[in-house]
Amino acid sequence: MQHSQLVNTESRDLSSWIRRLWVSGKPEDCDLLESTIRVLLDPGQHDDNSLHPNSLDVAEILCSIEVDQTTIFAALLSEPYFAQTFESHEITTKYGQPVAKLCENMRELYHFRECTGNNPETFSEKQQAEQVRRMLLAMIKDIRAVLIKLSWHLQYLRLLAHYDIGEKHICAARQTMEVYAPISNRLGISHVKWEMEDLAFRFQEPENYRSIAKSLQKTRLEREDYIKEFLELIKRILHEAGINAQVYGRPKHIYSIWKKMKRKGVGIAQLYDLRAIRIIVDDINTCYKALSMVHERWPHIPEEWDDYISNRKPNGYQSIHTVVIGPRGRHVEIQIRTEQMHQFAELGVAAHWRYKENTKQDPALERVVSSLRRLLDNDANDTEFLEDFHTELFSDRVFILTPKGRVIDLAKGATPLDFAYAIHTNIGHRCQGAKVNGTISPLNYELQNGEQVEILTSKEANPKMNWLNDSLGYVKSARTKQKINHWFRQQNHDKNCQDGKEILEREKHLLNLPKLKAADLVKPFNRQSERDVLIALGRGDISPKQLADTLIRSQTQEIRFRTVKKKDTAKVSNIIVNGVEDLYTQTAQCCQPVFGDNIIGYITQGRGVSVHRTDCANITHVPKEQQNRLIDVSWGMDSTDYAADIMVSGYNQPGMLRDIAEVLAKEKINVISLSTRPIQDNQYSLMEITIQISDTLQLADILERLVQLPSVTDAQRRI
Repeated sequence: MQHSQLVNTESRDLSSWIRRLWVSGKPEDCDLLESTIRVLLDPGQHDDNSLHPNSLDVAEILCSIEVDQTTIFAALLSEPYFAQTFESHEITTKYGQPVAKLCENMRELYHFRECTGNNPETFSEKQQAEQVRRMLLAMIKDIRAVLIKLSWHLQYLRLLAHYDIGEKHICAARQTMEVYAPISNRLGISHVKWEMEDLAFRFQEPENYRSIAKSLQKTRLEREDYIKEFLELIKRILHEAGINAQVYGRPKHIYSIWKKMKRKGVGIAQLYDLRAIRIIVDDINTCYKALSMVHERWPHIPEEWDDYISNRKPNGYQSIHTVVIGPRGRHVEIQIRTEQMHQFAELGVAAHWRYKENTKQDPALERVVSSLRRLLDNDANDTEFLEDFHTELFSDRVFILTPKGRVIDLAKGATPLDFAYAIHTNIGHRCQGAKVNGTISPLNYELQNGEQVEILTSKEANPKMNWLNDSLGYVKSARTKQKINHWFRQQNHDKNCQDGKEILEREKHLLNLPKLKAADLVKPFNRQSERDVLIALGRGDISPKQLADTLIRSQTQEIRFRTVKKKDTAKVSNIIVNGVEDLYTQTAQCCQPVFGDNIIGYITQGRGVSVHRTDCANITHVPKEQQNRLIDVSWGMDSTDYAADIMVSGYNQPGMLRDIAEVLAKEKINVISLSTRPIQDNQYSLMEITIQISDTLQLADILERLVQLPSVTDAQRRI
């Protein structure tokens, strides 16, 4: 395989290629470029590894996104021959300081090794986090270094496509989907992202890739004829209205088709946008005028209409999307945008250099760099950092307004609490409520695009530990969690100790464990003293979920649940005996083990295997002569359902039962029985409810959710 299409070309072809590459510049710069390329064309400067891209191919990709000439030179000089031959001062002397500085920034990314060996390294969490950190750091210093790296990776994928799929392909595909493609998307370089995703998808799921490609090929002629006919209609309508526009068909990408099929649960024939066109007009007003004319002529599908001009995407993308029912009842996706929007859609932040002469600063570029810088401005571990990276780059976004009209860009699913911390850490710490569009809303409300949020604050910082409880949904952003955790870690020990006492008392009350003491938790949490346990609780080192789980599991004698009766009550199908399923088992009535408990089996006489908790008194005191009847057992994948009794009290007014029912329904909790009676002179109601749960930890989550309801004054496990 040739390293580049330029190998073995004649001199005049090389000069022609240079003129295309070199958009502007001094003649002597063109001479320097040509001399550099001729070194690259020397076969003696390359190894025999045909899977190593040539920097000429990389320069071609960069040329397609119209980067500046400094980037082109730095890309050519990132060829291993030059990287190993030239020192920084030599590059400065021959090519100038800007090129040398960018080459130096590229060195941050040299350690990124593609999967070229027969046994590629496992792409571990630590390696992935290191790649992402270095990539983000390089972007902040000079985003052009990452454009070069992305181009190298794309060319490597292109070369891999010529070989049978193996370990190298799978590793490269994973790197692409987890690091390179999302970064390309965040930078707005659409055609680089699409090609990367298609190639990675082809490597990861070749059968699905071929199936979609085959389906597209079968209908290609029909689609092309229909689009040609539809284009002529659109052009005539716009021309008659005096609108100057470019109108053409839009290519479809196999991975995006696959994602939409999976998301909507439909086949390829049911997708709306396989037939798609793009309309490019002169200005924003004309975009909306063209949209109005299209909607007047053909019915449109409201849920498929998106206005990314008024609400641009985080990477700067702007366009209007709509789907109309065109001639013969066929769906057509239409995108409408200005020429400048189109350039940004195709080139992303690379368009910064195309327009930099016309503007003092590029807001799109500033937004991207600012959001990426925030990812590095914390001391998160690898897991937290990658979670934040994926939240920031993979999630859809929502744009929320402050009362003064400032736009805050958040991940989809963000809450008023995320919004508060995004404005300022101190605002988040002092948050005690929020108004959404002027109405008081819960702090775990999921914000919608375009809503206005006002944060209500207290004088003193007072974050709540239950904000970190994932099941309550107060926080979406990993960065918000980090800030809350950091606050708890910084508080003094006395306050942490007092907060820990309050947290423990709250959980004891919910689970109705009056005999429990903090001293009982010293050993389970491996702490030195009761005070250490309370400080860890108050500081957030022990999460609410960990606490609830440990409280329940350490208090088995006080917490008993009944197994919900099924057709075969004697047989517990989710118990595995010595690695074998479907043996005759039954739960012991003495300790009533619940799914998730540590368990052991006892071979009975004629009643199969009796399953006990490992700390059951009947097991710990088994006579020596009977210990050979003990057998290893474990929980299977499916949990048994259990009945749990709870008490819920609240204001005796309409709405209380509805609120409780909504919580239970949302969590898919089955209600076995319910009774209610008035208390305290009919001012309050007490509900006694028996619910069906899958494990003990689920009980704590449900009680916590119920007690958060405005109509509920208390919720507690009933003894």
